[in-house]
Amino acid sequence: MKKVSVVILNWNGVAMLQRFLPQVVEYSQGEGVEVCVADNASTDNSLEWVREACPEVRLMLLDKNYGFAEGYNQALRQVEAEYVVLLNNDVEVTPQWLQPMLSYMELHPEVAACQPKLLSERNKDYFEYAGASGGYLDYYGYPFCRGRIFDVVEKDEGQYNTVRPIFWATGAALFIRLKDYWEAGGLDGRFFAHMEEIDLCWRLRSRGRKLMCIPQSVVYHVGAGTLKKENPRKTFLNFRNNLLMLYKNLPEQELKKVLFVRGLFDWLAAFVFLLKGQREGACAVLRARKEFNRIRADFEASRAENMRMATGELIPEKVGYSILWKYHIERKKAFSQLS
Repeated sequence: MKKVSVVILNWNGVAMLQRFLPQVVEYSQGEGVEVCVADNASTDNSLEWVREACPEVRLMLLDKNYGFAEGYNQALRQVEAEYVVLLNNDVEVTPQWLQPMLSYMELHPEVAACQPKLLSERNKDYFEYAGASGGYLDYYGYPFCRGRIFDVVEKDEGQYNTVRPIFWATGAALFIRLKDYWEAGGLDGRFFAHMEEIDLCWRLRSRGRKLMCIPQSVVYHVGAGTLKKENPRKTFLNFRNNLLMLYKNLPEQELKKVLFVRGLFDWLAAFVFLLKGQREGACAVLRARKEFNRIRADFEASRAENMRMATGELIPEKVGYSILWKYHIERKKAFSQLS
């Protein structure tokens, strides 16, 4: 059995592999460490390039494009390792990037998963949107990070360099015990992409497992390599999957209230898209709500399982306030300004 398997899920991403895979191989060497590329049935020359340029990389060939969530489930069924790293193909790693996370996990068996500090590959002095220095969730299901609240991304000045418990770890570079991954059910393949790692982390936290950010490990993320931020498909998946995540994981006493308020917020979001002239974005939000209502019943069994497995303990990293209120009304734009 391997100690660590670094698994990169790829779909038609040969350009990103060419930029970043050689460095992943160089900086991930160590006893019991393997680097794998799981390919979601790419139609570009990804496979040929990996075989020629990085022959030491283990290739996993999937028979179709399963998306991010189910793609990783398919890939990790082929892995035998104590730990796995779910690493995006657009991530630049740094020397010894694995060691701080591995050392911490070895000393803390109560921790299921962790993430490195995520900085922007385009502007390396700033945090990156998709994880920054660890993720949190507000009362109504909106994610934010140490270093990023909505679209405001902070400059990294060492202000979030402490090892700290988090609610969710970024799927761009998720270091997790494989045993915990499967015991929590893995990523929900029905999500396809977006919010799936927050859903998984919520299940882990509800079952008493901990998650951490280890900022002594640093990586740089390009971000939006497959779907651009303004893409209506991305908007649809983010809004739909966020609602599904809430339905699957919220305690009964909170569910009705939160979903009602989220309905109001989502209609407001659609209106804001229209004000900006982004009609497709507004339609994506409304389609997401319609799709959520249509398929919600399909997730009843998952919700029942999550409620049965939850310890009922308070999760401090899921905060009791609205980040929308903090951001727009109290004008708090940095994580350090939050109570």
